[in-house]
Amino acid sequence: MTKSQRSVAGRVVAVWRYPVKSMRGEQLDSAQVDEHGVFGDRAFALIDAQTGKVASAKDPRRWPNLFNFQAGFVGDILQRAALPPAVITFPSGEIVTTDRPDIESRLSATVGREVRLAKVPMQGATAEGYWPDHEWLAHRNEVFEYLLPPGTFFDGAPIHLLTTATLDHLNSLALDCHFEVPRFRPNFVIESTDQPMGFVENGWIGRTLALGDVRLRVERPCPRCVMTTLAQGLLHKEPGVLRAAVLENGGNVGVYASVTQSGYIQKGADIELL
Repeated sequence: MTKSQRSVAGRVVAVWRYPVKSMRGEQLDSAQVDEHGVFGDRAFALIDAQTGKVASAKDPRRWPNLFNFQAGFVGDILQRAALPPAVITFPSGEIVTTDRPDIESRLSATVGREVRLAKVPMQGATAEGYWPDHEWLAHRNEVFEYLLPPGTFFDGAPIHLLTTATLDHLNSLALDCHFEVPRFRPNFVIESTDQPMGFVENGWIGRTLALGDVRLRVERPCPRCVMTTLAQGLLHKEPGVLRAAVLENGGNVGVYASVTQSGYIQKGADIELL
């Protein structure tokens, strides 16, 4: 495809990774990406020792404080097969590495349930979510179970994309809410150059994005849940965030993508729509 057949869709303004599923993540300047996603993303997860299910902030009634933890890695990760231990900051501010012999007992004591720290996803892994009791939801006050993609700790796909246009559009539609990036847990935040507002990503579904030498196939919208409303870090609990997503875009914010060509993505990189 020639340059004239391509269109610049925007540029990468933020890169994110979440080393432990459902804990707060870390911002990066760049990331290595392959068919399994960003190196180190969702590398670990907590497993409920009683049920065998993957712990998820989608069910805050069972896991009310996962967002009080933050996880990261020290230094760059250049090889997926050689991931270093992750570093977990506990709600108390204590910093513990995932290779500590007592990490599971420390995590269990803080989350209030006995958990195992898993690095290798098991086949057929499941997690649970909860729909809160709001009249604008199709399902109210319900717990649901969902299957994770084989061999991963992802909920839907290895890559999640979100544009600043979507966030700005939602902010304009619900002035009493604050649509901050951490609520949506994307891997790449893209500033749209050809459409400053609107649900830009919806038009990318079925298309391929070029981010330097990386190619991402945009597969489907990303459905949102109660996680977007929860308090985390300096962000307060805000149910109106999910309400706006449901009423304005069928409950979707951002899109899921698969990786069709591996490579390196740096903050500031141009995005081409192929």
